[in-house]
Amino acid sequence: MIVVAEQYQVSGGSAAEISASIEAGVLRGDWVFGAALPPVRVLAGALHVSPATVAKAYQELRQRGVVEAEGRRGTRIRSRPPVALPRSALRLPVPDDLVDVSTGEPDLRLLPPLGRALRAVADQMGPPQGYTSAVTMPELIEAARPRLLAEGVPAGDASIAVTAGTLDSIERLLVAHLRPGDAVAVEDPGWANLLDLIAALGMRALPVSVDAEGPEPESLGAALRVGVRAVVVTVRAQNPTGVAVSAARAAVLRELLAERSEVLLIEDDHAAELAAAPPHCIGPVTRWWAFVRSASKPFGPDLRIAVLAGDETSVARVAGRMRIGMGWVSTLSQRLLLQLWRDSEVTGLIKRAARSYANRRSALVDLLREHGIEACGDTGINVWVPVPDETHAVAGLRDAGYAVAPGALFRIAAPPGIRITVSPLDEPDLPPLARAVAAAIRPAAPGAVLR
Repeated sequence: MIVVAEQYQVSGGSAAEISASIEAGVLRGDWVFGAALPPVRVLAGALHVSPATVAKAYQELRQRGVVEAEGRRGTRIRSRPPVALPRSALRLPVPDDLVDVSTGEPDLRLLPPLGRALRAVADQMGPPQGYTSAVTMPELIEAARPRLLAEGVPAGDASIAVTAGTLDSIERLLVAHLRPGDAVAVEDPGWANLLDLIAALGMRALPVSVDAEGPEPESLGAALRVGVRAVVVTVRAQNPTGVAVSAARAAVLRELLAERSEVLLIEDDHAAELAAAPPHCIGPVTRWWAFVRSASKPFGPDLRIAVLAGDETSVARVAGRMRIGMGWVSTLSQRLLLQLWRDSEVTGLIKRAARSYANRRSALVDLLREHGIEACGDTGINVWVPVPDETHAVAGLRDAGYAVAPGALFRIAAPPGIRITVSPLDEPDLPPLARAVAAAIRPAAPGAVLR
């Protein structure tokens, strides 16, 4: 028989039933975010089950990102659990009459056409492959290594694998090395999907502030001192700020991490060829290290493939876990990426796209500066604009005909801001957008005229 513990609004006679009851209560709003769950023995007594049953239920909730363990403070409802409110849910629907600069997507007009590459792949295909022969293609690895080395990525002695994108790589690395409840140092503001992923894995995201050169050393040092098990750094085109890690900052961060050899360092190069600045790598400096380069931004979001370089153990764990799950990244996708890399015309298109993004970003930043607004966007496709009041700025820009991404999508403890993606914009679109941003942030005094 299922007994209801009314004082805790929890019911169930098995771990699965108890965890489902708590999760349903979170969705209904019965639990206040940050509220402590009852101690294991107390809830076990109320439900007439063993403490081991309740402990297993709490473990399941941690793994799904509903709760987090906080040592002596006990187990608490996560402040923004993904089952109830993923960060993507903070994005409002965009009406057709608004200019949508909130997406973070590349300019579809600048993506290379895939038809010719697909036809070439079809012509090269041999007999159908079975499960035992479909693996990471050696030809792709052989092509990836010199591409990484050419940009200063220390891939000479690294192991290399292929995954289904940046987030897939990061998830597999975290699961390979960490456990629910472990802390991960992340950039703040940082990638919304990564923050949701960490929560869903039952891990804790510890914010590391970001300035114009990358993660701030003092902030990362503080995170390392409290025992983070992993650090995720975007080497360039940081989302949402567009910051690239400078050579000087990489050297300082390298010294910090050298003292924490057991920390997993993950370097994210999601923009790859579209970033104007070279990647200044921090690793390999810890025992566990990985560098992830995605093909989605330069070649198209539908090409779900990334190259993962790192220490032998980490890469082997990722590849091993893939074998018992998805198995491998389709050799069709691998052959397509290889064909795109080898096509000089595609290489030229990617270089022109990178220049176009750089021109639009720098022009928008300069226009905002003329209005007295300091924004950043050195690399990638986004510009980050600090604002006094996010709600006011987002609403004002919607009234002016623009949909921007609210900073709350990306922030943990960082000051408010908004993210603007330059992909849908042409150069004539930039001056009116800059005026609208200025008006939304600081409404003009009566009689004032914005240039």
